Amino acid sequence: MATGETGFDDVTFDLISVQYHSLKAGHDYGQYVRDARNAGRDDIAEFFETVQKQDAERAHTAHRFLKELGGTDNTSPQG
Repeated sequence: MATGETGFDDVTFDLISVQYHSLKAGHDYGQYVRDARNAGRDDIAEFFETVQKQDAERAHTAHRFLKELGGTDNTSPQG
């Protein structure tokens, strides 16, 4: 497998990136939900909750794939 500048194989790095960004966005969406509710826009709050749920599912899927790769040498930096 090809390795990028990080020393990790590209697929592992990509999965970590997707997982991180999904978790980070999910955290941020909590504020967006509060903002929408404070503005009296429950419809928009529900939209943000849906997006938050999708990102949580995306993070879980990336985590599952990373666990599957964990039994290989793919998850360690290449020296």
